[in-house]
Amino acid sequence: MANKQADVQHDSAGAWAKKYHMTTRMVMESVLRPYELGPTQWYVLYQLGTVGATAQRDLVLILQVERATLTGVVAALVRKGLVRQTPDAADQRQKVLTMTPAGAALWRELPDPIALILETAFEGVSEADLATTSRVLRDATGRLVALLAEGDEG
Repeated sequence: MANKQADVQHDSAGAWAKKYHMTTRMVMESVLRPYELGPTQWYVLYQLGTVGATAQRDLVLILQVERATLTGVVAALVRKGLVRQTPDAADQRQKVLTMTPAGAALWRELPDPIALILETAFEGVSEADLATTSRVLRDATGRLVALLAEGDEG
């Protein structure tokens, strides 16, 4: 006989949020694999391609990744000749990232994995349902962030 508690947890909103996240990650990796890019590398290129030059330290917050993770991602993009890393004019210890001409050329030809994911995942879903889903997940995330903040205080 199946464990009813486990069945309920596997069909919960949280379980589906995790499955959605993991599946979108797999789709993104699949789309980017022919270009020899990973998702975090794509997000760095996205930032540089849409916003322009960005301080490397700012990307840690923007992408919500560890500094060491970003260092490795940036090093790979520099090695591939897609990104240039230069000292910040105001603080030589800090680095500013810009896209190289090769990076800009690749950026223009890259498919947008986020657009593909959104178009595919939410095809036929009403705006009202999307708004409700976003609100529920945003509120749930906010409550969990508050819980973590309480734990940090204590």
